[in-house]
Amino acid sequence: MGFNGARRRVVVTGMGVISPVGNTVEDFWKNVVAGNSGAGPITQFDTTGYDTTFACEVKGFNPLNHMDRKLAQRTDLFTQYGLVASDQAIKDAGLDLEKEDRERIGVVFGSGIGGMWTYHRQFTSLIEAKGPRHISPFFIPMLIPDIAAGRISMQYGLKGPNYATSSACATSSHAIGDACILIQRGDADVMITGGGEASICPMGIGGFNAMKALSTRNDAPQKASRPFDKDRDGFVMGEGSGMLVVEELEHARKRGARIYAEVVGIGFTADAHHITEPAPGGEGAVRSMRVAIKDAGLTPADVDYVNTHGTSTPVGDKNETAAIKTVFGDRARTMAVNSTKSIIGHLLGAAGAVESIVTILSIRDHVVHPTINLDAPDPECDLDYVAHNARPMTVNVAISNTFGFGGHNASLLFRRFDQ
Repeated sequence: MGFNGARRRVVVTGMGVISPVGNTVEDFWKNVVAGNSGAGPITQFDTTGYDTTFACEVKGFNPLNHMDRKLAQRTDLFTQYGLVASDQAIKDAGLDLEKEDRERIGVVFGSGIGGMWTYHRQFTSLIEAKGPRHISPFFIPMLIPDIAAGRISMQYGLKGPNYATSSACATSSHAIGDACILIQRGDADVMITGGGEASICPMGIGGFNAMKALSTRNDAPQKASRPFDKDRDGFVMGEGSGMLVVEELEHARKRGARIYAEVVGIGFTADAHHITEPAPGGEGAVRSMRVAIKDAGLTPADVDYVNTHGTSTPVGDKNETAAIKTVFGDRARTMAVNSTKSIIGHLLGAAGAVESIVTILSIRDHVVHPTINLDAPDPECDLDYVAHNARPMTVNVAISNTFGFGGHNASLLFRRFDQ
């Protein structure tokens, strides 16, 4: 509840995306609905000796098309993605910042890892040049995960709440939830929120290979991300950014904003179980979905669609399936359930924001995208995952799930806005 005894309503009025399958929202969405995989051989570094040699890279992104050379040289790629996606979202929302109270607009931006490329390049410089004098004075300000939130606020003069979230793969869902809570309680009228990640680098791929988390299907990259399939062997690394403009309802109405959807439920929980594996039966995920549904004042019967975390890992997929069955009971088998990661890979800290955008667009267009590569379903994964082809269907209420290493669970519930 807000401090005045009534919780303020929050709506989504703008979106922006940089992704492995498109660098605008509409290009991204067209390819997602078509099931066009973003996977391919890694081009950003020499993968000789790596167990995994492919990923879902962003294509055709040149920071100099969006910012001056000085800013590009002083920002890591994850921040650049966030800046560009934020600009798209602000423009999409039709926000005229000259007419807004910028002290009432804030930024919550999450990154699970931060400036991995910056760390790699500066450490290489330290070793190869043999000395700390060769470390850039911009090393730390480029590396730290919170710097993107700071950069976005500086770009637009936004002086409201400003910080970063970091909860592994649940990061940007936590960012969006936090941003909405800040509006609900009256601390801001508008928030720019989401996340970004750029970890397709030697240490990123090497590190996830070391823990046996990535698919090694190097001979068929576009077939490698196969959530809920019995032959899945790990996730496929992705990169990019998803950003939303979330806004207090009356503020949006007053300026005549187009409203995509309403954020009505937020569920955050912890497994308190294991550093990388989900709790048995997806117990933490069960609670995060239930909290989100209760927060919305709805029941499981009201939910039309679940956009799953669905990473294509052996343990994660079956536990999320079990969690959905627990929450929705017999109805789970007739609901539409899918995984965006089958198409764009796993964007780590940016996954929640990009997949929230997918969930919102499903509500807007009454269509649910396919889970690709689901050729032989795992017997323990026996729900309707919308295999192979998109499905036109009525979507009025939908949940987006994200779960992170460390046992972090976040479920966001979106509803079609009708009044």
